[in-house]
Amino acid sequence: MNEEIDNLDHARAEKKSSWFERLLDWTPRWLIVVAGLAAGISILSYGLRQMLIAGDETTIWMFGLFHFAGYLFFIVSPVEILYARMVEFNHGLVLLWTVAVGTALLGQAIDYMIGYAFSDAVIKNLIGEKKYKRYYNRIDRYGGMTIFFFCLFPLSSPIVLLVAGMIRYPAGWAALFSAVGLSIKYAVIAFMIL
Repeated sequence: MNEEIDNLDHARAEKKSSWFERLLDWTPRWLIVVAGLAAGISILSYGLRQMLIAGDETTIWMFGLFHFAGYLFFIVSPVEILYARMVEFNHGLVLLWTVAVGTALLGQAIDYMIGYAFSDAVIKNLIGEKKYKRYYNRIDRYGGMTIFFFCLFPLSSPIVLLVAGMIRYPAGWAALFSAVGLSIKYAVIAFMIL
């Protein structure tokens, strides 16, 4: 395993051609984490404040805030339940689906960038050695199909995108497989509710 990680680190050092890789080399890693944590905490506190002010009424704006925060790997929560409740209360289905998929992709992009920016050792401590090895082996073996499959189910896709960033899986392909998986998941949930 250590030889694979050393080879992976050497391969990462050799190819730095995309704008994303050059941006991450320029940006201090701690800045990405601080910005992600600040964004997540700010969104949750703002959403909670708005929910307390509004009472029982949940708006599409509050749904988007909570849904985004639920797709950050360090705040993982079952936001699919909130989506199902919003569909049940007859909010605009197309708008709701667009907000759900869009905010999920944004949260997963942040997870990917955090995984890309940090070493394996730091992430292993955050999500655990066992989960890390399981996700690493699946992404390494099956690639984008792993991302697609895990986006179909609750709670697992933020961690998979984090690990995909760590192993430097191509960001464009990760986003494509994630978008397709999330689109199908939220369409199926809406179909089951209606």
